Amino acid sequence: MNLFTQVFENNCRWVAEKTKTDPEYFTKLATGQHPEFLYIGCSDSRVTAEDLMGLQPGQVFVHRNVANLVVSTDNNVNAVVQYAVEQLKVKHIIICGHYECGGIKAALHPSDMGQLNSWLQTLRDVYRLHRAELDAIPDEQKRFDRLVELNVLEQCINVIKIDHVQRMWYKTGFPQVHGWVFNVRTGVLKDLGLDMEQVFGDIRSIYDLRPTASE
Repeated sequence: MNLFTQVFENNCRWVAEKTKTDPEYFTKLATGQHPEFLYIGCSDSRVTAEDLMGLQPGQVFVHRNVANLVVSTDNNVNAVVQYAVEQLKVKHIIICGHYECGGIKAALHPSDMGQLNSWLQTLRDVYRLHRAELDAIPDEQKRFDRLVELNVLEQCINVIKIDHVQRMWYKTGFPQVHGWVFNVRTGVLKDLGLDMEQVFGDIRSIYDLRPTASE
């Protein structure tokens, strides 16, 4: 049996297992979604959100792209964030990078990659912003891993620049923004422990979109 055919056999077994445990599983699933998390991760086939978080369908709203980027001109990610925040009212937005990320590696070793060049520019900008720290790391693997982490930080900052996020944040205190890294070498999920309120506080005068009293 080839892998393509196996997918449909796997699906039949999955449906049977779910309905055996709960005959109303799909009836309830069809009534709507109420996830607490928006997960923005990498498209890498080794990094699947629900599996690494141990959660079920309906619990995580997921957006994935190469190197888990939040780009201000990307209508796709902006639409996802707006829907998650305004309609689903998620409590947490997670930016999850992963070690051994091909996009990060491409940023460390620039070359002409055709259509990918414009996308990877954002990653190369992250390298530029933190070049002094990164170039001071002699071990290439550690430098690679650190750029993964710094990219997560910068994408978390990009999330809190978004107007939909700020409006809901000031109104309700949510969503909270978190930066994680998945270690594909060990399977361990790492919370970087970013204090995004403090981070935003340092740049608030530049990116704060909250209307002033005079407005």
